[in-house]
Amino acid sequence: MKKLISHVLAGKEKHITEEEIVLQPLPHRDFRFANPFIVLHHLLPEHIQPGTALRIHPHPHRGFAPVTFQLQGEGYHKDNAGHDETIKAGDVQWMFAGKGLLHSEGPTQHLLDQGGTQELIQLWVNVPKAHKWDDPTYQSATREQLPRVLEQEGVTLRLASGEYEGKTGPLQSYTPVISIIGELKKEKRVQLTATPGYWTLLYVASGNITANQEPIAEHHLVVFEKEHEEILVSAEEDSRILFLSGEPIDEPVAAKDNFVMNTSEEIAQAMADYRDGVFGTLEF
Repeated sequence: MKKLISHVLAGKEKHITEEEIVLQPLPHRDFRFANPFIVLHHLLPEHIQPGTALRIHPHPHRGFAPVTFQLQGEGYHKDNAGHDETIKAGDVQWMFAGKGLLHSEGPTQHLLDQGGTQELIQLWVNVPKAHKWDDPTYQSATREQLPRVLEQEGVTLRLASGEYEGKTGPLQSYTPVISIIGELKKEKRVQLTATPGYWTLLYVASGNITANQEPIAEHHLVVFEKEHEEILVSAEEDSRILFLSGEPIDEPVAAKDNFVMNTSEEIAQAMADYRDGVFGTLEF
């Protein structure tokens, strides 16, 4: 049976640094979390002039996994757990912050030197309390390593994580998370299937679609009710979508600044640890 739509959330501008603005449809004033999905940020296409200096300075994270879907350009990542990686258009990285680290991110030096367009989606995926103090890890996968799903002419959808159509995405999570990213040409239709009881989201990164016969405009996030499984998507124009379906984590959520924990006391401790240098240092 078709899933009912619970919320359609518009992305609102949010400053993540003094220079950088993203669209944020989640959390939203009308809907907070779909735990394990805590935050969704969309850095819209940004033209970078050759010779630009643009990096997000080292900052801390604890208790969750920031996941980056690189849509255009090249992404730089470096952290003080020893990971130093680059992802390109179509690639995905899954950094688990665990007990805490510092990292820096932004366009690669090559993109800064040569100029080009940068666009990405960053999703914050929560983990259960039992794993929040695990050691940090890092995973990445290229566009070519992501299995194609719902294959037909004019549809290019790639599975980054989870199980779908008997295929397995290369990126692993602590609880089941299905993530599918890709493009639909105008007038193409697909039927997505979600596990009943899971939180299920659909973000329109570009274009316009209908989802279960309801129009969904560009830069809007659909939150579905947990019951049932069918989502029929039709592209009204060439569109790019991100489909997410995850097993709920039925635990309290405390999220502030760069931390996702279970209590306000744990958030206060994380902020104090950062001030006191517990997260260490990072040359970037």
